[in-house]
Amino acid sequence: MPKRYVLFMVGAIGLLSGGSALAAPPPDSPEAKKEAEHLGRLPPVTPRGGIHVDHSGRKERGKASYYAPHFANRKMANGNRMNPNSNIAASKTLPLGSVAKVTNLENGKTATVKVEDRGPFVPGRVVDLAPKVAQELDVKQKGVVPVEVKPVTVPQPDGGVKLGAGAADASPQEVRQAVETTRSLTGRGVETAEK
Repeated sequence: MPKRYVLFMVGAIGLLSGGSALAAPPPDSPEAKKEAEHLGRLPPVTPRGGIHVDHSGRKERGKASYYAPHFANRKMANGNRMNPNSNIAASKTLPLGSVAKVTNLENGKTATVKVEDRGPFVPGRVVDLAPKVAQELDVKQKGVVPVEVKPVTVPQPDGGVKLGAGAADASPQEVRQAVETTRSLTGRGVETAEK
């Protein structure tokens, strides 16, 4: 098989699977920050129905809801128990272990969350928040609000960490903390299962 054909197929498979043909630059590099800034300038996406894991780092818009009290202490998709007093969230699109900034578009309040679960399974909703985060963003009063979700860090299928759109306006300390959090939350087994 010609080498050009093999390289083309590897690149095409990478692009079709939501990744890129090349590995993400190290998260502490100027290239990674530049890519995050580019992602931050792109318009937000509206996720389609069902679970579709997106490793691109693009921001998305939709509606946020929050976990009902009966979900407290239930097992989440990553195997941990749901703690209502934590900063966890569920997403249908972000890989487990992602760190993202969620902004309530009605009042401008923002909170940083760790994606540890799958959901919400209601059309138009992009994120379910732990009650603590819902309180911080004033989501609890209305139950469902429009939000923008900007990934700061996104784990990659190869075990690396990519900066997302939310890293463009994050401080170096926030980015460093998000990278550490993503690395601590992800193991190769979790990401391999999501490919």
